[in-house]
Amino acid sequence: MDMKSLVIAVAALSFVTGSADAQDLGNPAHGRAFALEVCTPCHVVARGQRSPARFADAPSFSAIADAKGTTASSLNAFLSTPHPTMPNLILKPDEAADVIGYILSLRGKQ
Repeated sequence: MDMKSLVIAVAALSFVTGSADAQDLGNPAHGRAFALEVCTPCHVVARGQRSPARFADAPSFSAIADAKGTTASSLNAFLSTPHPTMPNLILKPDEAADVIGYILSLRGKQ
């Protein structure tokens, strides 16, 4: 998924899910560790990471964090629905919460 499509999807999901982010965020440190293990084939997850070979156009986690409309709710909705350019990754609720917490911890740190 290119960056423009991701931004549109996240913005659309934020309208569908509402702006309330009352859901508890997970542990960002656990989310970072999980993402470094699982998400790096396609995404730049952390500073200093080399660009992934598989999908050079997949947005970095920092870009996702800074995309307008990115909220915990929109990320949860995005991670809970299949996308043609992403593998069928099924996250446990605590894994999703941790990854969401990590992504949101990157906001403004590009």
